[in-house]
Parts: sequence; C-alpha cells; structure tokens
Amino acid sequence: MGRPSTKTKDLRDGYYIEVRNKNQRTGVKIRRDTKEQLLLAIEEYKESKDVVILGKSKNGKMIEIPDL
Repeated sequence: MGRPSTKTKDLRDGYYIEVRNKNQRTGVKIRRDTKEQLLLAIEEYKESKDVVILGKSKNGKMIEIPDL
C-alpha cells in the first residue's frame, strides 16, 4: 500500500450543485452535463435537502452562473 495522493482531483466539465441534509455543513457534489438537467436535479432535491449551486466547471476551473 502506498500513501494517498495529495493532489486534488480536477472537476469534470459540467454544472455542479451540492446537496446537503438540512442543518448540515457538508454535502455531496452532483454534476450534470446541461443546464436543463441541472434545473431538474435542483427541483428534485430541493423538497427534502438543502441545495447549493456551485457553478459550471470548464477545464478544471469553476465559472460562476449568474443567470440561474
């Protein structure tokens, strides 16, 4: 067994949200390919979870989405 890597993983291209249980600090990042799929995922999870929109990832960098 070796040591775990210290380099952070690059995010794949797509739209990201973070879904958390209510009153929790950490959650799970969810990626969708298109903006329409992202909006459907937000509608699905917002009834029972806290949803945080992280933005769009392009070439491993996060780009904000101001028009959601």
